[in-house]
Amino acid sequence: MPREMSTRDLPASGTVLELTTTAILAGGLGSRLRTVVAGRPKALANVGARPFLAYLFDQLVAAGARDVVLCTGYLADPIRSMFGASYGRLRLRYSQESAPLGTAGALRLALPLFTSDPVLVMNGDSYCEANLGAFCVWHAARDSKATLLLTKVSDTERFGQVQVDPDGQVTAFQEKGSGGSPSWVNAGIYLIDRGWLEEIPQHRAVSLEREVFPSWVGRGLYGFRSESRFVDIGTPQSYADAQSFFDTGGSR
Repeated sequence: MPREMSTRDLPASGTVLELTTTAILAGGLGSRLRTVVAGRPKALANVGARPFLAYLFDQLVAAGARDVVLCTGYLADPIRSMFGASYGRLRLRYSQESAPLGTAGALRLALPLFTSDPVLVMNGDSYCEANLGAFCVWHAARDSKATLLLTKVSDTERFGQVQVDPDGQVTAFQEKGSGGSPSWVNAGIYLIDRGWLEEIPQHRAVSLEREVFPSWVGRGLYGFRSESRFVDIGTPQSYADAQSFFDTGGSR
């Protein structure tokens, strides 16, 4: 296996993401979308006649990324069949759950495939226009072990809130359903050191959002605040909203 690479190894002519493995969480059941997207995983839901996953790949290509691991589970074969081993300059590899492991459990299963430290993690059912290179530089400058990319939304009812102190350290999470006003929310993009990924229990379902991130508060968990546009396809309504999001420039 190749040695683990760090952003410190990056040549002066390269970009931060050239040596960073990106893990995309694409194993969700997509239960709420089955009425509008039947027979395919959420990550392959068509948005503007393209699979949603293609927009994430385009964002990574534009940011200079090269290495992607897809954490798959439910309906994994269609994802592999559609994209194979590459997408543009991206090398694609696959980690497949035999049983649902949750967002954190899926990352722990795929850990042997990651060849960088830290690892960039993206949800396969959401998209944020944030500058990924700037996110990586901000993370490194703080010597953070884990950083969440945060975005501001007008109504946090469906997402919950993330509270940070003036230095950017996460101080608390507020549950979904407690929103109703503009605030910072988890945009589904993270940078996490391998050492912290190794702490995730193996061989059982574990949630990043409900179990792991709250346990990291007070240990140096940071939040990078960006007011970039954000969309997710977790519900039929937000899936419908994604159509207009990309029509008005979300694929840049």
